[in-house]
Amino acid sequence: MSVKSDIEIAREAKMKPIAEIGKKIGVPADALLNYGPTKAKVSFDFINSVKANKSGKLILVTAINPTPAGEGKTTTTVGLGDGLNRIGKKAMSCLREPSLGPCFGVKGGAAGGGYAQVVPMEDINLHFTGDFHAITSAHNLLAALLDNHIYWGNALGIDQRRIAWRRVMDMNDRALRSIVNSLGGVANGFPREDGFDITVASEIMAIFCLATDLKDLEKRIGNIVVGYTRDRKPVLAKQLKGDGAMTVLLKDALMPNLVQTLENNPVFIHGGPFANIAHGCNSVLATQTALKLCDYVVTEAGFGADLGAEKFFDIKCRKAGLTPSATVIVATIRALKMHGGVAKDDLKTENVAAIEKGCDNLKRHIENVRKFGVQPVVAINKFITDTDAEVAAVKKAAEEMGAKAFLCTHWADGGAGIEDLARHVVELCDKGGDAFKPLYPDDMPLRDKVKKIATDIYHAADISCDASIEARFKELQEAGYGHFPVCMAKTQYSFSTNPNARGAPSGHIVPVRELRLSAGAEFIVVVTGDIMTMPGLPRVPSADVIRLNDQGQIEGLF
Repeated sequence: MSVKSDIEIAREAKMKPIAEIGKKIGVPADALLNYGPTKAKVSFDFINSVKANKSGKLILVTAINPTPAGEGKTTTTVGLGDGLNRIGKKAMSCLREPSLGPCFGVKGGAAGGGYAQVVPMEDINLHFTGDFHAITSAHNLLAALLDNHIYWGNALGIDQRRIAWRRVMDMNDRALRSIVNSLGGVANGFPREDGFDITVASEIMAIFCLATDLKDLEKRIGNIVVGYTRDRKPVLAKQLKGDGAMTVLLKDALMPNLVQTLENNPVFIHGGPFANIAHGCNSVLATQTALKLCDYVVTEAGFGADLGAEKFFDIKCRKAGLTPSATVIVATIRALKMHGGVAKDDLKTENVAAIEKGCDNLKRHIENVRKFGVQPVVAINKFITDTDAEVAAVKKAAEEMGAKAFLCTHWADGGAGIEDLARHVVELCDKGGDAFKPLYPDDMPLRDKVKKIATDIYHAADISCDASIEARFKELQEAGYGHFPVCMAKTQYSFSTNPNARGAPSGHIVPVRELRLSAGAEFIVVVTGDIMTMPGLPRVPSADVIRLNDQGQIEGLF
């Protein structure tokens, strides 16, 4: 019997009108701005009306360090929301919006998988409600205003060698990484080096996902540093008078998007910052609203827990005043074998010894999550090749760390395959435990914050900074940005900065290559390696197989 693809399963979904989904969580039909029958935005008037409600429990889904074998974090986030509803709890999930770049590049879609999906899957992956287009437009409006200001006399004295604002588009296009703009003569301005990033790497995206309302959004946009004068003074977006018009472009986009799972449970999908150059979480506004509407809210953070969970706790929760009650760490037998040294072609063969070795990675993540005062539980996302002995080895490893591990079959069975995990998550939430706390206080110096993450979370021996980095730390500290959290840009594949160092490496040095100020998002990006902010397409992109069939249906979104 052949296994149905995600898109075949999604196509067979029996979706309910979005008003029925809203009704489940107390959102009246007149508070929904419909984008067709199965997706809608939730109005600001309604969001403001529920702010006094008691907040539900927040559950983070994170993972071990990713491998080519796959982990299934989004699928687990969706499945757990369904599982909580199946055991009688009022629950919903909050996810990031997929980017068109990865959809047509490698992934081919990102709305969960199997029978733990969010629908309408094609719409979510392709344009959705236009949020990313609005963010792209707002970002590029600021770029246009910047070059226009220089063209008409440069009253602010911007140094064209120190412009910090590039352009963006929501597509993988390596040809645009580094360009020269304003060619073609005097009428087109002053030629200079420029470049494009993918929209999810835009500071506007990070701001969008941290803003609490339109006023906060406009304030943050106004504080963006677009460049510097010749005497190194920052030039802000509000000095270019871009903050008002950019906020106008984003006014509808900032409303959270309501959709449903295959089991007709509510989901907010809103925002999608890069999990590397930014904090990799869905919008604060969606998460806070969900907590006012449900007793349990499941959300995810990008990449493994060393990046995603750390940023979720230290940036999103700190800035938004959120208090997570439990953390689910997703692992697969296949990925743990790879961390134990098994080649991808050999993953189908039982190898308990490799599992035991690979579980060093899992144990490290369990240990790290506890440093934030949050109780962890392990979800083993089942693959058909997993053996009982291998699953038993993972459960034993988790128990050695004082945590439980549950075999979850939500990919094949939907919410019914994750009920045991759902019950345990409820126990953790209701039991409470250690109070949540970020890893470092606001007033710790920026350099010390970076070292704290490197040594406590990555188990590094130290960080290394050359003289220019040390000077930049001092400059940012003295300029009044020392209270910002730090956003680590590091490979997702390892605790170290070497993507090939799987398992749980210790004692390495984390080199700090660059510090980037995100004054609107209110964090400092700490680059520790070669971070790609404009990906390229692979040799055989997913776009090669995405098409309309004879029935007018989309095929090829995995």
